[in-house]
Amino acid sequence: MNHNTLYINRELSWIKFNRRVLEEAENKKNPLLERLKFLSISGSNLDEFLMVRLAGVKGQVDADVNDLSIDGYYPNQILEKIVFETKKLIKEQHCCWKKLKNDLKNNEILILKQKDLNKRQLSLLKTYFINQIYPILTPLSLDPAHPFPFINNLALTILVNFQDHKKKKITTIIPIPESLERFITITEEKIKLIHISDIIISFLDHMFPNYKILSYGSFRVLRDSDIEFSDEAEDLARSFENQLKLRKFGKTIFLEIERKTPDNLIDLICKKLGIDEQFVGFVDEMIEISSIEQLTKIKKKKLLWKKFEPRYPERLKESKNDCFLAIKKKEFIVHHPYESFDVVVQFLRQAARDPDVLVIKQTLYRTVRENSEIALALIEAAESGKSVTAIVELKARFDEETNIKYSKDLEKAGVHIVYTFANMKTHAKLSLVVRKEKNVLKTYVHIGTGNYHPDNAKIYSDLSLFSCDKLICDDVQKVFNMITGYAKIKEFNLLHVSPVNLKNSILALIENEIKNKKRGINAEIWLKCNALVDKEIIDKLYDASKNGVKIELIIRGVCCLKPGIPGISENIKVKSIIGRFLEHSRIFCFANGKNMPSKNNKVFISSADLMPRNFERRYEVMVPILNSTVHKQVIDQIMVTYLNDEKQSWIMDQFGNYNKSELFDNGESAHNYFMSNPSLSGRGNAIKKSKPKKTKIKIIR
Repeated sequence: MNHNTLYINRELSWIKFNRRVLEEAENKKNPLLERLKFLSISGSNLDEFLMVRLAGVKGQVDADVNDLSIDGYYPNQILEKIVFETKKLIKEQHCCWKKLKNDLKNNEILILKQKDLNKRQLSLLKTYFINQIYPILTPLSLDPAHPFPFINNLALTILVNFQDHKKKKITTIIPIPESLERFITITEEKIKLIHISDIIISFLDHMFPNYKILSYGSFRVLRDSDIEFSDEAEDLARSFENQLKLRKFGKTIFLEIERKTPDNLIDLICKKLGIDEQFVGFVDEMIEISSIEQLTKIKKKKLLWKKFEPRYPERLKESKNDCFLAIKKKEFIVHHPYESFDVVVQFLRQAARDPDVLVIKQTLYRTVRENSEIALALIEAAESGKSVTAIVELKARFDEETNIKYSKDLEKAGVHIVYTFANMKTHAKLSLVVRKEKNVLKTYVHIGTGNYHPDNAKIYSDLSLFSCDKLICDDVQKVFNMITGYAKIKEFNLLHVSPVNLKNSILALIENEIKNKKRGINAEIWLKCNALVDKEIIDKLYDASKNGVKIELIIRGVCCLKPGIPGISENIKVKSIIGRFLEHSRIFCFANGKNMPSKNNKVFISSADLMPRNFERRYEVMVPILNSTVHKQVIDQIMVTYLNDEKQSWIMDQFGNYNKSELFDNGESAHNYFMSNPSLSGRGNAIKKSKPKKTKIKIIR
């Protein structure tokens, strides 16, 4: 079989994922304002895709790179396919927006145009424009004395053609600052709003008196936003800050422009930006679809999901909120967002204030932009005299500025700040605390699948493991030494670590299932992660399938493997779960000769997806779940529930297409199940009561 038959292109698989997100915006079973949120997310997702992934492929074409992709295409062929699918997706987004606007209208939320306004509304808006908008705008004329200005990345911009009384034509662009809200409320009883660009266009005569408007349109430029910098820089943070400033000046990658914009203005913009019309997306409705997120703040409870409050784990309650006491009693796991992220914050806050704690070590990949409780706890600890080390990842894309800010704040407080090399990222989610107890040093660790980001933890599905197991703690200490001191660690007690041995460990676990199948004992694999791209892992899974190993894959986003191909992957099933919460946890389960689920299965959680970058260019950790109670929670309850999900599941066929589960309307929802059932980190008997029946483990085709 050729490459085209066996593998799916990564970029095209991602576009299919974002289309599944868009489908949630069209799903009328979701509350209306939540549907708007899905549309907005699909818009911001696409922006990032174009600025990074499309830019990367375009860069390969411009550099005459002729390497074949995993599915056997050259960069120029992939670029053509990406652009075609991108334009198709943009069109689908705006068709969805039209439908949603009609649904909003039926719920007394109206998005108006100038022609819809009465005299009173126009008068009120004019006053608002003069006082709140006009002083912020800077129109820029285009003529020999005024060369074409630089247009910032993602900046929404209006392009206008005027004519004076002598019939002289003037072209002007008006950048709309990011600080201006995109939708302005006109009335609040029956909610009426108007877009900022429509307001500006309505009152152009105030900006340009005595001029006649001939034509206008709006556009937005997307630029290459990948950052490159050298390990040889003397001051890594300062070097990175300088590179960040250059991001807005990146090469133009894509242009979004209103379809009604006259051809002469489109030609002008394309010429001035140096962009081929191949990379122009024409929009009928509204530029900057991600800005619709503002509308989701409208206060109409009936149009939103019922508010959900995460539970606080029983284990902590029983230990009177003493994290160290709870961990000493028994290793435990917390399932976000169903259980509160406050446990993670409390762990570090308690460590900062405990006089017996001597050392805190922490990785920071992403956190909130302002007042991070994690960072504040580290600062408090350092100021109280503890030895505190923070590995701050400067290269967390689009969070670089936040991380630079926190690194400076932490360093001022006395925290030891460590950055990783340009070709490596610290993606592992680790906290380590050393505490003196009766003249003996005791170590406690937190190992997570998600970032130390309290806001994300409310919508991202992740797992947090708390342990004081000596072997695990010793391994975590080794990982920190690898990153901070560049120690060359080749062996670990229990952890599997990238770039040392994580990929080989997963390959060996799959190979073990193949051997078990050949020995005539049970062989199964359950994998849950965000992306499956690594060709060697895919080929090993194909090998396992050909040998009769049953494989269930829950891959939220990019999946380059094709299931159900006769003789190749007929024993592999792939599903993607899209819903209220973003599936982010990585869970890897192997039968180990026994039926699944059972106490003898091998179960791991990890920070890593199954991608080359996670194995080769990132520090990642995969930890085995050895405690019997936690093991049961992860495989018997969490994984079984995900496999049982029918309501939010998209099933992939052998051609790489996704279809909704046949039981979508009336089937089970993993998210609803987790919201309504007892705490996963409570006592074992609570788990037993709420555990789904094994007979329900199925995927509908």
